[in-house]
Amino acid sequence: MKNQTSSRRNYTPLDQLLMGVDVGIRTLFGQPKITERSNPAHSQSEAELNDSERQLAGRLMRINHAGEVAAQGLYQGQALTARLPKVRQQMERAALEENDHLDWCEKRAKELGTHVSVLNPAWYAGSAVIGAIAGLAGDKWSLGFVAETEKQVVKHLKEHLEQLPTQDDKSRAILEQMKEDESQHATVALEAGGAELPYPLKKIMGFTSKVMTRTAFWI
Repeated sequence: MKNQTSSRRNYTPLDQLLMGVDVGIRTLFGQPKITERSNPAHSQSEAELNDSERQLAGRLMRINHAGEVAAQGLYQGQALTARLPKVRQQMERAALEENDHLDWCEKRAKELGTHVSVLNPAWYAGSAVIGAIAGLAGDKWSLGFVAETEKQVVKHLKEHLEQLPTQDDKSRAILEQMKEDESQHATVALEAGGAELPYPLKKIMGFTSKVMTRTAFWI
């Protein structure tokens, strides 16, 4: 009888790369794997929105979808180069939870009559490279990068919640759950040993985030 003391496979770097490519294709062109959680918007009624309100809400959801695409690239790049299996597993779990956000934002954007960003492949590729570099720098810096990224995402989500039409409860429910999840991801990354990033790097991250959000607002 086959020994089943260890059911977890030890993946090679090539395995990790191929799985990352698969995740990238699913993220950009297919259906990403999601968790068992239900869409928060399902418990809310559709609001009466005029054209300008619907357009604004749709663009905000497009921005958040683009952010989740970038998050997938970041997590996959880090999982590829993370040195400790435990850290790699944490990156993979966080990425799976981010897929929920990806799915929710895309569906809501389409409900609002708009499209996701045409630059999503660029957001994913650029973030994957950044994530891989962060992973190579060491797990504490990789986790610190995750924590700071999530903190900045929470800040953007708070701003979007203020900008949303007051009566758009569906979009609001999605963003509220995302804010809670992102805050938890930041906490987990720090508790796992993430290091505080230097202030200049935080500013650079904030600048690049603004470039992406302002671009995704329109395209």
